[in-house]
Amino acid sequence: MKLLTHNMLSCHIKGVTNGYPFKIEPTKVEEVDTDFDPDFLRNIWPRIEWPALKEAAESLGMTGLPAEVAPDMLQNDEFLQQFHHALLELQLEEGVLVCPETGRKFTVSKGVPNLLLNEDEC
Repeated sequence: MKLLTHNMLSCHIKGVTNGYPFKIEPTKVEEVDTDFDPDFLRNIWPRIEWPALKEAAESLGMTGLPAEVAPDMLQNDEFLQQFHHALLELQLEEGVLVCPETGRKFTVSKGVPNLLLNEDEC
């Protein structure tokens, strides 16, 4: 699961008001080369919750992302390379996503999160 996907997910258990972002407990992380597209990064940036991406990347072992991002940083090639790596190349292959409110764990297997709810959680 790419961190792009993680950044868009939230917990939908009935009654949960603070289900974003999932905490990540990785057991297997992979780095997969993907084509670098600075225009894609500039266009997706407004939709990305930066603190959640930074925390997720750190949980997968990546350090060095800035605490905050200003729009002018999107013209900096070094920053865009870091952003690209965190968003698209770091992948959670095995582990769990943890709801920040309830602590409920959702497994990630072969890069696919299983967010199915139990009947009593709907």
